[in-house]
Amino acid sequence: MPTRSPAESLAPRGFPRYEEAMDATDSRYGSVTQEPDGRSRLEFRRTWPDDADDVWAALTHPDRSERWIGRYEGECSSGATGTFTMTEEGATSQRVTLAECVEPHRLVLDFPPDQGGWRLEVDLVAQRGGTTLIFVQRLDDPAAVADIAAGWHWYLDRLDAEISGTDAPQDWDAFLAQVGPRYRP
Repeated sequence: MPTRSPAESLAPRGFPRYEEAMDATDSRYGSVTQEPDGRSRLEFRRTWPDDADDVWAALTHPDRSERWIGRYEGECSSGATGTFTMTEEGATSQRVTLAECVEPHRLVLDFPPDQGGWRLEVDLVAQRGGTTLIFVQRLDDPAAVADIAAGWHWYLDRLDAEISGTDAPQDWDAFLAQVGPRYRP
């Protein structure tokens, strides 16, 4: 197998190149930066020794995703619309459109304006025998960033438990007391 130079992207053509930034120590915490348009950009990176297919399955297969966040019912292809039901938030289903779905590399979810109007972007990048997930959400309301960041931190810790076979966090109040202050201005 040929070796790749550090500057050569392992992501498919047309996808972001993250290898240089991923050499830093992995952190469970997300980062919040300001976009040129004034919105806040929330980004998390999580790395596992697993291949992209396994991480993709934890994200997209209903029997696995419901163990950490919820269940999607519908076709898994770009442009498809389905329903998503959160595991922790009760049984209310939401419409969601898969704006992009490129297995096992990129998933972009759009929730309609009457259900938050969120766009969630997830990229999986293979690197050095493992997979790094890059999660991005852009937020219009700066006052909501801390709560949303803590929430995604919770769910990504639960995803980590699903992938690694460890125990998922169970006590939201204790988790929020530990993690929440990190995201407050």
